[in-house]
Amino acid sequence: MRVVSGSAKGRPLKAVPGNGTRPTTDKVKEALFSMIGPYFEGGTALDLFAGSGGLGIEALSRGMDKAVFVDLESKSIEVIRANLKATKLEDQAAIYRNDAGRALKALAKRTTKFDLVFLDPPYRMKNGDELMLTMHELELLKPEATIVLEYESKYSYPEQFGPFEQTRKAVYGETAVSIFDYAPEASNDGENSIAEEEAPHD
Repeated sequence: MRVVSGSAKGRPLKAVPGNGTRPTTDKVKEALFSMIGPYFEGGTALDLFAGSGGLGIEALSRGMDKAVFVDLESKSIEVIRANLKATKLEDQAAIYRNDAGRALKALAKRTTKFDLVFLDPPYRMKNGDELMLTMHELELLKPEATIVLEYESKYSYPEQFGPFEQTRKAVYGETAVSIFDYAPEASNDGENSIAEEEAPHD
């Protein structure tokens, strides 16, 4: 794995040891950023199931001002720190070890708002749409924010729900990527409310 483009182009990235994470390949990463960028004029990104941090780091390399990285695994946190140091982007990053649901609530208390969100949960989890609606309810997204949802290609999410509308979708073998635009004024509040659930956490 490496940074594909931008200020840290070509820098190698460490992968998280073991089989617990599924890093986005360079080919998919390049195609993904060609759909949403490919470059940015500032803004704040959230990499919610960050793994090695490759997506958030790519966003920083391509012009985002700041990125927040969240992962539950300590191994991932160590690798994210190492990759940020290797790419000299650590000053633009905040890293949190936490469950996704708890992390969103913590970020809401800090009144953080995001222009770009990467959602790449483990394939066994099919709750990308629920997490997006939670972000809406917690007011974590700026109007016209972009959400990148990566998931198993055999599964499919609704093309439109709440204030989210899918604008692009691409399939790369076992991986599907959907790009959603956030338009809060188009939402019918209340119709798509969901019960908040949190994963068990010691």
